[in-house]
Amino acid sequence: MKKKKKTRNNVKYSKLVILLSLFLFAIMILRVIELATSKEIDGVNLQKLASQRTNKTEILEAKRGTIYSSDNEILALNVASYKLIAYLDSKRTEHEDDPQHVVDKEKTAEALAPILELDKEEILNYLNKKNVYQTEFGSHGRGLSELEKQKIEELNLPGLDFIESYKRYYPKGQFLSYTLGYAKNDDNDDSITGEMGIEKYYDKILKGKDGYVTYQKDLKGYKIADSNEIRQEAVEGKDIYLTVDSNIQFFIEQALNKAKIEYGYEWFTMIIADAKTGAILGLSSYPSFDPNLRNITNYIDLSVASAYEPGSTMKTFTYMAAMENGVYNGTDTYKSGLYETSDGTVIGDWNRNGWGVISYDKGYALSSNVGVINLISRNMNAAMLRQYFRKLGFGSKTRISLPNEASGTINFKYETEIYNAGFGQGITTTPIQNIQALTPLTNDGMLLQPYLVKKIINPSNKEIIMTGKKNEIERVASTATVEKMLQLMDDTVNGIGNTGSGYRIDSHELIGKTGTAQIAAENGQGYLDGKNDIISSFAGIYPKSNPEIIIYASVKRPSNGSQKPISNAVKEVVLNIGKYLGTEQQTTTTQVIEYTLPSFINKDIEKVKTTLTNNSMKYQVIGNGNKVVKQYPEKNNKITNKDTVYLITNDNTYVIPNVCGLSSKEAKTLLQLLGVKVKLEGSGYVINQSIAENTPITEGMEITLTLNPKFES
Repeated sequence: MKKKKKTRNNVKYSKLVILLSLFLFAIMILRVIELATSKEIDGVNLQKLASQRTNKTEILEAKRGTIYSSDNEILALNVASYKLIAYLDSKRTEHEDDPQHVVDKEKTAEALAPILELDKEEILNYLNKKNVYQTEFGSHGRGLSELEKQKIEELNLPGLDFIESYKRYYPKGQFLSYTLGYAKNDDNDDSITGEMGIEKYYDKILKGKDGYVTYQKDLKGYKIADSNEIRQEAVEGKDIYLTVDSNIQFFIEQALNKAKIEYGYEWFTMIIADAKTGAILGLSSYPSFDPNLRNITNYIDLSVASAYEPGSTMKTFTYMAAMENGVYNGTDTYKSGLYETSDGTVIGDWNRNGWGVISYDKGYALSSNVGVINLISRNMNAAMLRQYFRKLGFGSKTRISLPNEASGTINFKYETEIYNAGFGQGITTTPIQNIQALTPLTNDGMLLQPYLVKKIINPSNKEIIMTGKKNEIERVASTATVEKMLQLMDDTVNGIGNTGSGYRIDSHELIGKTGTAQIAAENGQGYLDGKNDIISSFAGIYPKSNPEIIIYASVKRPSNGSQKPISNAVKEVVLNIGKYLGTEQQTTTTQVIEYTLPSFINKDIEKVKTTLTNNSMKYQVIGNGNKVVKQYPEKNNKITNKDTVYLITNDNTYVIPNVCGLSSKEAKTLLQLLGVKVKLEGSGYVINQSIAENTPITEGMEITLTLNPKFES
């Protein structure tokens, strides 16, 4: 009986096992069905997971746009860059005679140290990392140049490799550094981002848009042949052409460097603008820096981002305010020397003994503070002065295409504050604001907005995205006011014994107003009284008879309080620009004749020569043909009798012309018209050419032109 009972129990147990197995199997079937029919299980997207395990996406980097000067000099571009890596995993090596990892770490560290500019021990720290497949070498191993890569490859050390990317390169070093700024590679993904200057302001436009390609990969990570791919091409960054002329920029930087060597100062800034359009032709601040090295001591762009008390250059705008309010009579007189305000404050001229009783006209030329005070106290009030300053743009940003522009302050209320503001103390302005405020004097009273970008171009199809142009803001001065102020500025520089006499040049064509401002104490209590504790400035126009440029320059703490650093620098720049623009001979005894060129193409050469001669224009004929096939400058260009027209005839044999003395732009354009390739060394004017004059031109000929910023005639 016991045996029967045991058998019955076994049967029951077997049935239970079978039922449990069937139940589990049913659950498994249901789970499989769920997995097969559901897109998401436990919050995980199965399709996406499967795709990620078999697909690979690579980023297609967009090329960052190039920055050019107005005369097509490359100022910033992308160049190939390399990141050094070292393979540490010995499993990479399949054959001992062909090692694919770092074998001798001591030898490798010793050889790399001088190239990477790292200590041997630092490199060993990277190479001795445990349980890693590969290692990098920090910032010293990134951004390597082609030359540095080549030096490392020549070491023939196993286990070293390179990842290629791009970095930003500035071929002219410190040239235009604060304006260009810099862009650098991100430490994580090697993308390039602008962090200063134009590079920052136009970062999105220069950067473009990265693309990508997604494809199926095999177990080793290689693309499966004939498989589908999804591709989104990268959109290249746009190219930016600045209004800056590289030759004028070199003139400025050369003068600032020379002043630093000969005299010394804390900082110096200078801006040159086109008098007729407001386009910025050159701007520089010193001390400078090399964007490739980013050896920056001051991150503030003095031209636009630093507001300081301007000093007596502000008297120009105070006088204009009086004229525009109808309260100025230049022959009215006052007693110079000292002036006591109603609260007992004594304000004096720089010559505290004064010049006796003088006219307001003479007071401007002598830079008399007391003259400004009398002009305001007798005829004006704070509202009139402030309103006109604001009309000229002071207290507001000019909206120049540079980051961190300062607005300055023109807040004054009480009697002494109003008088101080009239001669540029107690208020702050920026150099670019002063450039803007001077534009009415060269545009019959019309205020122009300064601009820095000539055009923005799509490099893939050469489409012009944006064009910079003259922007008239509003008329702020009458013709009578403009003419009177130009007369006063002329007398200041070219009159006898006046404050601007140190800026006089032989042609008498430079006019302007000087300024000297005390430096405010850091604690806000008054001004420093040291001999060097000043900011000297100059606001000028050249040439007075037909203005081409506006100039504003300022220098902080010139050595021994001397005016020489700024006056010599300004004159050097103006004389070089005069030669460059062909205006240096414009004196009262030399007649300058302007002529707008027609098209001479397909015209008889003898008739063209007669036309140019009758209009007092110089010319040079190239070739022995009887018709003109090319000309330089082209039609509609306005030239003077100081320029030369080059006429290329229908001749099969041309010879190399003498281009010494021409600007780089003129020489390059002329030679390229003749089919000659041009290589430039330096910037400025041609002082030597590698192929002699009258050498027959052959196909593929290349000439090297040696340039110098200052051409000695």
